[in-house]
Amino acid sequence: MNRFSATASSPYSALRRVLFRATALLSTAAVLLACTPAYDWRTIQNNDDAYEVTFPAKPRSDARDVEIAGKAMHMKMQTAEAGDAVFAVGTIDLPNGEPATQQAALDFLQHGLARNLNAAPAAHPVEIEVAAGGRLPGSEIAVNGTREDGQSRETRQIRARFIAKGTHAYQLAIVSTNAPPAEQVDQFFSSFKLY
Repeated sequence: MNRFSATASSPYSALRRVLFRATALLSTAAVLLACTPAYDWRTIQNNDDAYEVTFPAKPRSDARDVEIAGKAMHMKMQTAEAGDAVFAVGTIDLPNGEPATQQAALDFLQHGLARNLNAAPAAHPVEIEVAAGGRLPGSEIAVNGTREDGQSRETRQIRARFIAKGTHAYQLAIVSTNAPPAEQVDQFFSSFKLY
């Protein structure tokens, strides 16, 4: 027998078992990391729309006009993607800060999101932090449903928060096929602060 060959009781055999286990653990960790979307959180301060939030990637911006209660209003969006989830903050510029105008905009946002999944929103109250201190009342929905886009049907879930302050109405939303990890959802929602 070769003096360098490993037997079941030799120290080489024990070392081989340890190295095999370590390699298996590293391989498993590498597979898990490859399947986990990267979250590169960054704080965005939006002075024009009076808020700050952290996004899981560099956000893109978009804008369009919408009609709410018979009035044209301007809506701006910032969105970022991580994995199959889209993290978004939408802001509607309101013509005034009247409670009825604010509520019409919030209803428009809430029902519009839920309608995308052919679902009915069931809102519950939440509080949104103000950067200067304190909190303001808002609402949150969580809906699951099917989105039809031409000839394809996709199951999606949306979790969103809504709040109005002054002449702005806000929508924070996460739209995904599979829910992101709870800590990432909390990171996004808890980072949102109004000025």
